[in-house]
Amino acid sequence: MMRFLRYLRGSGRVLGFVFVASVIWLLLDMAVLRLSIGDANSRLVNERTVREQEIAQQQVLDSSDLKPVRLFRTQKRKERMAGQDKNNLQPEPVALRRSVERERREPEETASNASVQASKPQQDMPEKLPVQATHKSPVKKEKQIKELQTQGTNNGSLVKEKQIEKLPIQGANNVSLVKKEKQMKEVHNQGTNNASLVKKEKQNEKLPIQGAHNVSSVKKGKKIGGMVGNNSIIVHMNDTLAVKAGVHRVLSLDLTAAPRNPNAVGQFGQAAVVPRDKEVLSKQRWNEGYFNVYLSDQIPLDRAIPDTRPDTCARNVVHNDLPSTSVIFCFVDEVWSTLLRSVHSVLNRSPPHLLKEIILVDDFSKKAYLKGNLDKYMAKFPKVRIVRLEERQGLIRARMAGAAIAKGDVLTFLDSHVECNVGWLEPLLERIYLDRRKVPCPVIEVINDHDMSYKLVDNFQRGIFKWPLVFGWNTLSDEYVKKKNMTVADPIRCPVMAGGLFSIDRKYFYELGAYDPGLEVWGGENMEISFKIWMCGGTIEIIPCSRVGHIFRGKNPYNFPQDRQKTVQRNFARVAEVWLDEYKELFYGHGYQHLLENQHDIGNLTEQIQLRDRLKCKSFKWYLDKVYPELEAPLVKANGLVFNRGSRNCLSVRNRVLSFEKCDLSKQSQHLNYTWLDHICQRDLCLEPNVIQGSLSFQPCDRTRPVLRWLHKTSKSPLSEHLISAKSSQQVCLEASQKADKIHLAPCVASNPFQQWEFTNYYSV
Repeated sequence: MMRFLRYLRGSGRVLGFVFVASVIWLLLDMAVLRLSIGDANSRLVNERTVREQEIAQQQVLDSSDLKPVRLFRTQKRKERMAGQDKNNLQPEPVALRRSVERERREPEETASNASVQASKPQQDMPEKLPVQATHKSPVKKEKQIKELQTQGTNNGSLVKEKQIEKLPIQGANNVSLVKKEKQMKEVHNQGTNNASLVKKEKQNEKLPIQGAHNVSSVKKGKKIGGMVGNNSIIVHMNDTLAVKAGVHRVLSLDLTAAPRNPNAVGQFGQAAVVPRDKEVLSKQRWNEGYFNVYLSDQIPLDRAIPDTRPDTCARNVVHNDLPSTSVIFCFVDEVWSTLLRSVHSVLNRSPPHLLKEIILVDDFSKKAYLKGNLDKYMAKFPKVRIVRLEERQGLIRARMAGAAIAKGDVLTFLDSHVECNVGWLEPLLERIYLDRRKVPCPVIEVINDHDMSYKLVDNFQRGIFKWPLVFGWNTLSDEYVKKKNMTVADPIRCPVMAGGLFSIDRKYFYELGAYDPGLEVWGGENMEISFKIWMCGGTIEIIPCSRVGHIFRGKNPYNFPQDRQKTVQRNFARVAEVWLDEYKELFYGHGYQHLLENQHDIGNLTEQIQLRDRLKCKSFKWYLDKVYPELEAPLVKANGLVFNRGSRNCLSVRNRVLSFEKCDLSKQSQHLNYTWLDHICQRDLCLEPNVIQGSLSFQPCDRTRPVLRWLHKTSKSPLSEHLISAKSSQQVCLEASQKADKIHLAPCVASNPFQQWEFTNYYSV
């Protein structure tokens, strides 16, 4: 000990301090070296992450379908997820199990990477929806994230900092990559299947969900995400992992009680053939439904039909919490096999958790098999309810009776001779989920009335009408489809629904006043509810991803309580008077003037007019301008100056007296209208002939007086340029005097130029 102390004296003491300092320095140096190695490893990991993200983005750009880019969570996150999955009673998604297995094989990956997990629908357990994985993620302190607004079907967006770069991808699965330093601005991608991510510094703003199958979600400063197919997209943004759960792919259910017989008549929607020895029987039974009833009875009640949806529809996503629906069938003396096949198609191809009930409204059928036999058969299905009306009401009031007892959030009306295709229901409910004022209709495909084959229809078809309120189908022009960047799976705005098949929010149905209770039996109800929906704030859409086959019959197999033609005309007149405003003259002028002249009773309209005022509905002109601008709807047949070929002068009205003047467009006294009611009028005064005296005068217009009607340009006859008094006992025409500037009536002469008249403008010939 003493020897050691001697070394610390003098210069030894200095050496001791140097030695100790060297040891301490060495230790500090080793610590710094250790930290630098760790930092280098971190940089390598970060560089590897960036490379993987770049590879993932390139894969997205190289493929028309958005393929999952799988990265990995930390071991701690895996253990936490595994614990959650053990407590979850729902089936574990296949892709989630595969992701965990892969993470076990590659434990070195970090949680800073993003992942996409696929989840397949559980068709054998339709009431249990796929489990959506949820993830927590760190958040930078001084920033908040706006909501992701996803538009279209199967879309995604990746967002980073420092610049904005739009990379459009054509097809069903479009992706936009957006960057900007410390701020995200919204990127609008035109078309059906685009997506945008919106981020702004220190604020969070909610954006509406738009499109057919869109997802947007924001948890302030924490999460942003979306879904593609069954895949949960996790987007890496400024060290923030974001997830959106709550959606799944459309369930393509097609259940059956037993394995289908592939050789059955009409199986898979194929055409059936009547055996030669049954041809007479087949013809005899035709009038039972005005289609091939014999073949319908041979076809299985749960036959398979081809999936005619566009390919992208099977990959579409819908929300997990869609509203439930009550499906309402109204029938009178319907054929047994077609009614049952309609019901089975709904039961077999609808997700059970969305199908609240099926309501069968029997509108006083007389067929015996639709009584006790139907009750006994439907007793096997708890969701089927039968309502029997005590007297014949007609389709319109029968539907209202079914709606009155419905319990579902949505009313779905179907005809009683249909076959619903796979995936038919969820796309309809999804549109209502996104906007309760949307009224979606399936694509109505054809079940051939002769051979019962199932036929798909052309894409881009919509319902329209022509005067006088005649419903028809119209295919969108190629220019329109190209201009709107439409795909075959996009919803189609529909000016008028066919009326037989559609879904509507139950509360919204009654907010609109349901159907006009003054309408009788059948006819015009589709026009009435279509105008009401559009003009009072709603939207009608045809959904190409929802398909329902329908037997189109050439004749109604049932009788009307009163005259069929009078019933339908009365219904149309009610619709015209309530909804067409000044355009109702186009309806009457296309063959319904007799309803005005005979003062046909169309019932009290006060309640319907008050309903329109209360709902603050828009005008029919707005409907024509915004919804159906393609319809030709001039308010008059012709107008302007009325030129006489013989005198070379024009008609003029002064103090209700008709005279001649030199033609002058600047004089309003020379401007007259030729209306759809065949009136020659100026403002509210109409030209009235006095056939007995041969004189003319202007009287207040009255659409109920046939004497005010004049025929002009009604045919290609020699008198087409004449103005002929429509209701005179003899054929008399308006004629200009050859010597004086006077107008009178005279017997019609085809070659007389003083009886030939021409308006400045013609809008309908």
